[in-house]
Amino acid sequence: MGKMSQRRQWSCVVGWFGICLLQLLLLAECTVRRQRITKKGFQDLESYPPVRLHLLENHVVMDNGLVNVTLSVPEGMVTGIEYNGIANLLEERNKENDRGYWDIVWNLPEAHGNIFDKLAATSLNVVLEDENGIELSFTRTYDDSINEAQLSLNIDKRFILLRGYPGFYTYGIFERLEGWPDINVYQGRTVFKLQEKLFEYMAVSDERQRIMPTADDRARGQILDYPEAVLLTNPANTFLRGEVDDKYQYSSDNKDNRIHGWICPDSPTGFWMITPSNEFKTGGPVKQDLTSHVGPTTLSMLIETESWPYSFPLSEDYSFDYQRGSASGRLLIQDSYISERLITGNSAFVGLAAPGDAGSWQTENKAYQFWAVADSEGYFLIKNVRPGNYSLYAWVPGYIGDYKYDFYVNIRPGSRITLGALTYNPPRNGPTLWEIGIPDRTAIEFFIPEPSPRLMNQLYSVNQAEKFRQYGLWDRYSELYPSEDLVFTVGVNNYQTDWFFAHVNRNVGNKTYVPTTWQIAFDLDNIDFFGTYMLQIALASANEAELQVRINNPDEETPYFTTGTIGKDNAIARHGIHGLYMLYSLEIPGSQLLFGRNIIYLTQSRGSSPWRGIMYDYLRLEGPPEYT
Repeated sequence: MGKMSQRRQWSCVVGWFGICLLQLLLLAECTVRRQRITKKGFQDLESYPPVRLHLLENHVVMDNGLVNVTLSVPEGMVTGIEYNGIANLLEERNKENDRGYWDIVWNLPEAHGNIFDKLAATSLNVVLEDENGIELSFTRTYDDSINEAQLSLNIDKRFILLRGYPGFYTYGIFERLEGWPDINVYQGRTVFKLQEKLFEYMAVSDERQRIMPTADDRARGQILDYPEAVLLTNPANTFLRGEVDDKYQYSSDNKDNRIHGWICPDSPTGFWMITPSNEFKTGGPVKQDLTSHVGPTTLSMLIETESWPYSFPLSEDYSFDYQRGSASGRLLIQDSYISERLITGNSAFVGLAAPGDAGSWQTENKAYQFWAVADSEGYFLIKNVRPGNYSLYAWVPGYIGDYKYDFYVNIRPGSRITLGALTYNPPRNGPTLWEIGIPDRTAIEFFIPEPSPRLMNQLYSVNQAEKFRQYGLWDRYSELYPSEDLVFTVGVNNYQTDWFFAHVNRNVGNKTYVPTTWQIAFDLDNIDFFGTYMLQIALASANEAELQVRINNPDEETPYFTTGTIGKDNAIARHGIHGLYMLYSLEIPGSQLLFGRNIIYLTQSRGSSPWRGIMYDYLRLEGPPEYT
């Protein structure tokens, strides 16, 4: 889609329609209440009290008989949420501007340090007020006559309360006009800080649920390698003693981050943040972001997802169902070294995003993105797409590289575009001689060690599928390889047990970290000295790293290949298993190889930090096209 227009060129930095539902449920009533939600709205409204708006001196209250929401005027901060007999779900010990709010972290180009802005509004407008619903608009207009650093965006924060529904909706519109000062926007959030004494149990997914420590528990704990990671030495709940708490342990990929929240067991009451669509989020479906963490803090499927796009937001910038379009087709793969026939794009991720190069959607942050997962036959349907001009991108688990459709896809209101069969030719030079890993853009298949016994999070001791989220795994490499680095022999070693999940530096003591060199040893009994071999190196993540490749000579001063400094993912420190995907295809003349034993040396050459490193996705050596 690119820029909607020059006047709105920043409108998607935070997502103008990052609509979130804050749903408050009596846990025993969940099923009953959900049955009333339909694509077209809500049924049986007459059986519920009408919605009322109360305008006070410095506050406004939205009340539908099930929940009432209090906001400060004109700032638009959520100061109170009353529900299920609880006078305020939010932490009243906090100041009114530190309970429920939107925020943006930004700065000016070339400036040092970040500016944290809670987006306090200066004006309130009642957009809708009737017995079935309320929509409030809290706005702040950029004033270019002020001669000081300020956020050069017009802000419009919206809050909606509907009749008969135990929750409220919020969305934001952020507008930058042409000619306004440039700014760097790093993140935007909606934040709700709940009463600690009530909300103890957090749920991020079916597998990630637990009793959580309090902020006071963290304050009494021992800070580890960075402030977010704390060893709980004296928590109020002794069950948590000796565990590590780190908010990054509860992150999720955008595609998986549809609902998370907190439970008050005594009421019982649940506070849930539901994101019906990820179209406003930057970086595509596999970008990792925060969810809920200690505070209890909730950051921005239910039937809400099925109801998207909603029929009730009243902003003129919002695209309703009839104003959107769709694109469908089938993705096939052509790789003659695997099959003479076309292969179906089973479970391919297919998306529409701003025009750019193949894979550019990973770093795109100013426009909307719309994604779908193909079925087992490669058929896909991308629906509810806002009007605009897009490129179509895809990637397929099991195959390296990125696909981009040759033509733009122009979505118009009501359009139903059928693209037919699309063929992806993944990078391939010749037959596979050997391979390490699975090309799925993560390092999940490699060896992930157990954490240090004194740095455990019990949640991931039970949930072994995500044990990569344990703290301090980077230092486990030094314990496993105290003096000699990893050597992987093709045909002997197993990547699931013998290939460490992250190529990190070695801790040699006193917090000193030095570069490491891994070896891949393999035998060749037939070499085409005049042919060209290809080494495919797919990276799942990189952070301030440099990968150097040497062939059969570890002492060669100039490496055969170097990536230069790459990556700012920080996935190693933040307990991810992937970041930005990168693919390097290295041509190797046959004259570089030897009969019998060969060794490829992989050096991550940037030391000094435990988190400078690489996660490999997949490595493959291919012979020349006619190699037998």
